[in-house]
Amino acid sequence: MEERINELEMRYMHQEETIQELNEIVCRQELAIETLKRECATLKEQFMTMSPSILRDPGQEEPPPHY
Repeated sequence: MEERINELEMRYMHQEETIQELNEIVCRQELAIETLKRECATLKEQFMTMSPSILRDPGQEEPPPHY
């Protein structure tokens, strides 16, 4: 009986360690995703100012520099 309890305690310890490691990975991934979202938004904004887009309404387009 004691051997079974020891085995269960060992499994529990390994599971707790694995859960903690996975939690740390998820936290790092969340930070990376947020960084990528910000970078993507910045790039989108830069792209929209550099070239006309078929996604914009004609009223939103800036006039060419020669106007």
